[in-house]
Amino acid sequence: MSFSLPDLPYAADALQPHISAETLGFHHGKHHNAYVTNLNGLIEGTDLADKSLEEIMVATAGDASKAGVFNNAAQVWNHTFYWNSMAPNGGGKPSGALAEKIDADFGSFDAFVDAFKTAGATQFGSGWAWLVLKDGKLEVTKTANAECPLTDGATPLLTMDVWEHAYYLDFQNRRPDYIATFLESLVNWDFAAANLAAAG
Repeated sequence: MSFSLPDLPYAADALQPHISAETLGFHHGKHHNAYVTNLNGLIEGTDLADKSLEEIMVATAGDASKAGVFNNAAQVWNHTFYWNSMAPNGGGKPSGALAEKIDADFGSFDAFVDAFKTAGATQFGSGWAWLVLKDGKLEVTKTANAECPLTDGATPLLTMDVWEHAYYLDFQNRRPDYIATFLESLVNWDFAAANLAAAG
């Protein structure tokens, strides 16, 4: 089977004024689409052609000879997850079980915010900041390039893309401002809560 570019879960202008329709046009329509096209070309006719995205990622992670396949598969997965990690009128604080879990594992919501901002700001070059569940506990982590905590035994709940193309048209070199805006106005806590509930 071949993969296709998933639709955005909202209109291209739905995240304005925080993330512009122009940014989403390039990021989703060009970058994400290129990863889908590249992946389909790389797996066509191979034993990976009938595997799921997650299966491809696990099968190729850490294998230098399959780095191209992993990078494109993981970027397809990461980006799809990122779009869902944001919502129009997002931001603020979580509620319910997720809020309780954050307080229990980080000490407070503010402590989580500090950890998440630090992960995003200190990821040198391209990469991602994540809220994950690992061994029953919430953690904030960061990954470089296309890496994904999924291949390290963790369950991603939420991600923020810190590749420059995610924010440069709107924030230029001000990555900390983009990170703050993500948390204050964009983050989709309902998506993170649903992922936590599904992890059981």
